Amino acid sequence: MSAASKKVIYAALAGNTIIAIIKFVAAALTGSSAMLSEGIHSLVDTGNQVLLLVGIRRSRRPPGPDFPYGHGKEVYFWSFVVAILIFAVGAGVSVYEGIMHLLHPVQMEDPTLNYIVLGLAMLFEGIAWTIALKEFGKVKGSMGYFEAVHRGKDPTMFLVLFEDSAAILGLIVAFVGIMLTQLTGLSQIDAAASIIIGLILGGTAAWLAIETQSLLIGESASREVVAGIRHIADKCACVERVNEVLTMHMGPEFILVNISMDFRDALSVGQLERDIAALDRDIKAAYPEVRRVFIEAEAASRISKSQ
Repeated sequence: MSAASKKVIYAALAGNTIIAIIKFVAAALTGSSAMLSEGIHSLVDTGNQVLLLVGIRRSRRPPGPDFPYGHGKEVYFWSFVVAILIFAVGAGVSVYEGIMHLLHPVQMEDPTLNYIVLGLAMLFEGIAWTIALKEFGKVKGSMGYFEAVHRGKDPTMFLVLFEDSAAILGLIVAFVGIMLTQLTGLSQIDAAASIIIGLILGGTAAWLAIETQSLLIGESASREVVAGIRHIADKCACVERVNEVLTMHMGPEFILVNISMDFRDALSVGQLERDIAALDRDIKAAYPEVRRVFIEAEAASRISKSQ
């Protein structure tokens, strides 16, 4: 796990902890439903960052008899849990609070404190979002943001970025809802803002869950990495033909590779061993995230029949 990932998480954790406390105090003093939803949102985000740090720590445990490839997928599991928590707790409670305040309107007190809190929250969230965006920009390279999320293998990076993006959007909705409630005197607008915040969280959570679910099941390396490995294998003197290159991410920085190849018939066992060892070294040198390489000898004709 890169230091950049932890830097992003720590920044978000510090910001959300401070923001959550301030929002709950403001909600209690003013009776704003939107502000209460925002407090719940920040509290959930704080818990999420803790869970991501737990996932990172557990993923570093060494391999053992029961887990010969290590625990790298712990990061994917806890990232998926985070996405579910955003949906179940953050979105669910926000929508519930909004509906309850629609059915039982509560007159909002002087919203001045809410405006101050929202301004401070925007400042802290903006700092955390800027750090997350900067680090994610380094990772994504020339890819677009949505493409980088879809093809990314380190969910902690885009989870925090999109959490912070949803938080900023929620703050805007809360500000507009409180302002319109103050101008019109209709507390239902504040309640509607709470529901909208919940829907924003729900949409964000659903998308993040889909992205992390594929990693948890066992997503292959990127097309560029697979093509590069095939190219290296093709150049090996011992190979007649490369049949298949199968890969799986066992963690953000751990790729498992299985290559099916048809070897040249005239090779001696000793030469074959040396060529395979050289192939293993070349692949790992070109792609440091490749930790294990398995070579399977299989004739091309046999592959064709099995397909």
